[in-house]
Amino acid sequence: MNIGLTGGIACGKSTVASMLVERGALLVDADRIAREVVEPGSPVLRQVIERFGDDLLLPDGSLHRKKLGERIFGNSEARRALEALLHPPIRRAMRSRMEEYQTNHPDKLVVVDVPLLYESKLEHMFEQVMVVYVPRDIQLGRLIERDGLSTEQAEQRLRSQMPIEEKKRLADIVIDNSGTIEDTERQIQSFWTERGLL
Repeated sequence: MNIGLTGGIACGKSTVASMLVERGALLVDADRIAREVVEPGSPVLRQVIERFGDDLLLPDGSLHRKKLGERIFGNSEARRALEALLHPPIRRAMRSRMEEYQTNHPDKLVVVDVPLLYESKLEHMFEQVMVVYVPRDIQLGRLIERDGLSTEQAEQRLRSQMPIEEKKRLADIVIDNSGTIEDTERQIQSFWTERGLL
């Protein structure tokens, strides 16, 4: 069985992913794959530098991700151009890793952590989608605290994603992460038990 795991920024998706892995799930992390496809010397990194500028290359040959983020933030044309370069190789690697896990470990739950799963219209790749949810006001507060942002900066980040209420509505499974860590653990345990996962 596989599930897509998503949520909004600062909703606690990584926490939930860890809880599932602790119980024996195999994790495919889209963010990690996104970093792997632009490793120094990779053809994708070369394409990104050609499109967005040599100044995005750090002395060690790696991508200056923060500067790239600033360059495309609020520029939908640049963001689409970057996505056109990154998304196909990321999706290929995700699919390949999922298939490898499912073939070699058919009894395990494969969890694919994809931050922008709905925005990228990837729900068709998964048997079910689990959304880690917190109400927007809590999400905003946690984001400000976690990243040291102003309210306006945090609002801008939230506006760049599909609203969390919309993700919650689309989800097959909702994990409400607005309470204590123990509340979240209980929800993960019931999900695990209900599906007869070992």
